[in-house]
Amino acid sequence: MIETQTISRRLFLTVNTILLVLLAFTCLYPIWYTFCLSFSDKAATNAGWVTLYPIGFTTAAYGEIIKDTAFFNSFKISLERVFIGTPLTLIIVIMIAYPLSRSQREFHGRNVTMWIVVFCMLFNGGTIPWYMCMKNYGMMDNMAGLILSGSLPVYNVILMMNFFRNFPKDVEEAAIMDGAGKWRTLFQIVVPCSKSVIATITLFVSVYYWNEYFQGLVLSNSESHYPLQTYIRQIVVSIPMGVNLTTEQMIKMNQLSNKSLNAAKVFITIIPMLAVYPFIQKYFVTGIMIGSVKE
Repeated sequence: MIETQTISRRLFLTVNTILLVLLAFTCLYPIWYTFCLSFSDKAATNAGWVTLYPIGFTTAAYGEIIKDTAFFNSFKISLERVFIGTPLTLIIVIMIAYPLSRSQREFHGRNVTMWIVVFCMLFNGGTIPWYMCMKNYGMMDNMAGLILSGSLPVYNVILMMNFFRNFPKDVEEAAIMDGAGKWRTLFQIVVPCSKSVIATITLFVSVYYWNEYFQGLVLSNSESHYPLQTYIRQIVVSIPMGVNLTTEQMIKMNQLSNKSLNAAKVFITIIPMLAVYPFIQKYFVTGIMIGSVKE
């Protein structure tokens, strides 16, 4: 009987390991393929020969990116959007989630406010009214429009609200008995003890600001104000065709492919998120589980 259970367990672990390896491969292969594509030459990319390694190794795509001032300008805009928008959104989420985590007796407008928040999560006024509102408030072609248009993620508010609701009441009562007010209790007691959910929401918000492109497309009238993802969506490599080509243009045409250049830009785009994730990952599971379960 014990031997049968051992065999069954080994079989389960083997099958489970194979499935997890296949799942990991399906997640990592697109990134690896993009990397290989960015270092492959024009003939190989256009013919579709690139699979597991670069073919006709060349750095022409990255050399072209270095000359692309519009790409670095968009990269700078996206960095500013993340570094300004993420702390601002965290403050807004905390300021809304904490009172909503209190009881109706402690916060008399809790139920009405909660219904408004949930309604806004499920319904919106549509793209045209949103655009008109943003335009009338002067949020075209500036950082304020790119940040404030997505600074209240309702899902994250609910996640943090549930976390605060499970926060030990004894800790808050002890702080109040020692003379701490509501603001001090929130920012010196509750927030420092909420690293897991804050790290999780920081990851969500930063990835959102980094990957979001539609708002930049609608709120920006020129390419110089595009965030990075909007710029990448709009990129079109324009190589002049005709009899008056210079030697440099001829070399570019022979070495550079639209697919390689776009792959290089996409690969550079995902590097910041790949670099940040390992530092936040240890808080991720804890923050999700605690913030998503209501006791």
